[in-house]
Amino acid sequence: MKYNFDEVRNRLNTNCIKWDGLEEVFGIVDKDILPLWVADMDFKAPKCVLEAIMNRAEHGIFGYAGGYDTYYDAVIHWMKHRHNWNIKKEWIVFTPGVVTALNILVKALTNPNDKVIIQSPVYPPFFKAVKNNGCDVVSNPLKFDGRKYVMDFHDLEKKIDDRVKLMFLCSPHNPVGRVWSEEELKRLGDICIKNNIILVSDEIHADLVLKGHEHRPFPSISEEFAQNTIVCTAPSKTFNIAGLQMSNIIIPNEKIRNKFLNERESCGISRPNVFGIEALKAAYEHGEEWLDDLLVYIEENLKFLTKYIEENIPKAKVIQPEATYLVWLDLRELGLNKNDLENLIHSKGKLLLNQGYTYGEEGEGFVRINIACPRSVLKEGLSRLKKAVYTHI
Repeated sequence: MKYNFDEVRNRLNTNCIKWDGLEEVFGIVDKDILPLWVADMDFKAPKCVLEAIMNRAEHGIFGYAGGYDTYYDAVIHWMKHRHNWNIKKEWIVFTPGVVTALNILVKALTNPNDKVIIQSPVYPPFFKAVKNNGCDVVSNPLKFDGRKYVMDFHDLEKKIDDRVKLMFLCSPHNPVGRVWSEEELKRLGDICIKNNIILVSDEIHADLVLKGHEHRPFPSISEEFAQNTIVCTAPSKTFNIAGLQMSNIIIPNEKIRNKFLNERESCGISRPNVFGIEALKAAYEHGEEWLDDLLVYIEENLKFLTKYIEENIPKAKVIQPEATYLVWLDLRELGLNKNDLENLIHSKGKLLLNQGYTYGEEGEGFVRINIACPRSVLKEGLSRLKKAVYTHI
């Protein structure tokens, strides 16, 4: 590998939520806690991104952004090259993050007391985007057979009524790691079309698909699906630049896009920051080699984690991800309620993982671990998890 992902970088006192925000988010003041939670990586961004930011900084003037056709060109090229999806410039709408976009979409495309379908266990901001904007969540839980999660289409159709206006799809899925098959996506798309439900497809992890799997952008399946779908993308997870707040919301349907633009304008959001533009362009134009090496390293970390848990923590079960650098672990055999499990991992393991219950009630007894870190850090984290588990049993 050309890139060194084994390098351990000290992130303390860099104003990062993963390492410096534990008291703010969790009320944790213990400085011995090892954080393997939120979805950002403990790797430096690609050199091409760092150089692009430094070159822009050397100019010394940081006025309002404008005239950034090269930004659109970079997004268009990446989607075609990496995902075989042809998109147009006018479809692309900037927002300072996918979570921001989800909230704006609920505002723009629903009325108070409408319903939005979510497939739990799923990324917690999905729930907040719905509830914070006056709508009701309809939970269509994924089915779990002990090894793999699948969509429950029977339950989905049973829960649809005329108050359902939107559906949030996580594709690839966070936290369970599924890459949905084309057959699954087609069936879901047909249900949405039949019931006049606009689909919002969060595809922020689309670049992080593991070997043997292939992501299909939802609108690329058919023109009918494209006209009924909003796709949320960003380089943030892919290249570890979430703090630069760049996301690309792709909306082929002009009517839907104009509603979104009007609502975005009402929030006072208009232009990206100059460093975010340069980082995105550099990543999409020159970062692919780095990404390919990163995926190899993540695959090796996943193998290491799987082997370690099989040999050392048999009461834990790894739900093998098909994408992302986030691994869903089943700890239900410990027989602990959600509060006791969380306390065990914090107090006895000195380890911070995402607790499964925060992804919906179906996640209780599970945890999510971020493996996008140097292998030595991952090894230490797993050692702490082992210590916590054996303290309990």
